[in-house]
Amino acid sequence: MSDIVRIRRALISVSDKTGLVEFARALEAHGVEILSTGGSAKALRDAGVPVREVSDHTGFPEILDGRVKTLVPQVHGGILGRRDLPEHLAQMESHNIAPIDLVAVNLYPFEATVARGAAFEDCIENIDIGGPAMIRSAAKNHTSVAVLTAPEHFATIIAELNEHGGTRLATRRALAAAAYGRTAAYDAAISTWFAAQNGVEYPATFTIAGQLKQTLRYGENPHQSAAFYTAAPARFGVATATQVQGKELSYNNFNDTDAAYECVAEFAEPTVVIVKHANPCGIATAACVADAWDAALACDPVSAFGGIVALNRPLDEATATKISSIFTEVIIAPEATQGAIDILAAKKNLRLLLTGGLPDPAEAGTTFKSLAGGFLLQSRDAGRITPHELKIVTKRAPTPAEIEDLIFAFRVCKHVKSNAIVYAKNRATLGVGAGQMNRVDSARIAAWRGAAAGLDFTGCVVASDAFFPFADGLEAAISAGAKAVIQPGGSIRDAEVIAAADAAGIAMVFTNMRHFRH
Repeated sequence: MSDIVRIRRALISVSDKTGLVEFARALEAHGVEILSTGGSAKALRDAGVPVREVSDHTGFPEILDGRVKTLVPQVHGGILGRRDLPEHLAQMESHNIAPIDLVAVNLYPFEATVARGAAFEDCIENIDIGGPAMIRSAAKNHTSVAVLTAPEHFATIIAELNEHGGTRLATRRALAAAAYGRTAAYDAAISTWFAAQNGVEYPATFTIAGQLKQTLRYGENPHQSAAFYTAAPARFGVATATQVQGKELSYNNFNDTDAAYECVAEFAEPTVVIVKHANPCGIATAACVADAWDAALACDPVSAFGGIVALNRPLDEATATKISSIFTEVIIAPEATQGAIDILAAKKNLRLLLTGGLPDPAEAGTTFKSLAGGFLLQSRDAGRITPHELKIVTKRAPTPAEIEDLIFAFRVCKHVKSNAIVYAKNRATLGVGAGQMNRVDSARIAAWRGAAAGLDFTGCVVASDAFFPFADGLEAAISAGAKAVIQPGGSIRDAEVIAAADAAGIAMVFTNMRHFRH
């Protein structure tokens, strides 16, 4: 059987009509008979492209409000019949089934229908049946049939026709793989949505589907390969970002930038977050992002070198000038002024990402973590503590200013790898202790870092992502200068820890919410 398959007959049925007319005209120029349905056929007729309705070709009309258009032997036999088997060809001839050499189908916009919050019935009607069936049939018989599932595939086929007079096996095989990927993602979206409609959070089968956005130079380390995929539903951040300038993002850039942007979105007022290795090393809230940058940088200027900077406000000229004064890998913000963009243009390697918005920290969602032979699913940590939810457990109550700093520090803690300790004052971090195997070391390291930066801990607050199992962690924070503490509580030694706080004359509040992060 020849590697090159000439296209004599094509079936086109698309929801996304981008490039449809141009593609059909190219097929017409190569003598291809075009079969089509519904809106696709109308679009081609309106453009003056000769087209034959599928119902005329099959002798079977569209029925059930268009639910059945192509689910007939004349279509699927024409697609699935093997051209290298005489018995297949004989059966096709005896049943008056004409071969179909190309199938161009993109599916009803189910994902977009769900994303816009359509009613249940509308979502059901946007579940494509005939489309996936034709795609799968064509992909199975890719030795004889080319299957196109996206407008960007049109140019590939046109080039093949112009160069070879038909399609090559390697091309058909690649298109078949893409086709099965598309139907798999489509079915995954439907099954996930249907499970949610039935109130099932974790169905018996869970499929994660993504769209390749970028193949990366390497993974976490140079000997690892990597790629970035986007997934529905869209969430403001690296997945929605436009890269204005700079080098290609690396695997670690993506990971760290996502961590930084999710963190900065926690805060309503102008805030800047500096991240290194997915951990915040400086965060501050101020009247403007330029002032927030100064305070965030002061927390740990050593770690900030080569870091990721996230803003929850548009990047302006003053802030761009300050950030560009040190080596920075990535800046991510909702928007940027043209003046800021012009300033950063001098830093050719600095990556500037503009997302168009901020993610909602309280929005429900699902996160997953791969394990050997499986993966863990959990709901996103959307927990947020407000002042009225705090439980004062010490003799001294925190002042209003301390409460503001406590809430700030606890929100920072949510984004620090456990065990996490955060010192803060005036809505700026003084020291961050992350990822230690015991809470005492986190408290000591955070204090040491702040002292090394020359910061004054007098009257500061301290936050812990989980309870203090013993009083020693709290005592380390008190020694550093903390006057108010926020922690989840819940230890069997809470009384001992409260007694230590009372003995030191400091205030302590419980949140009854833990923020482990691994």
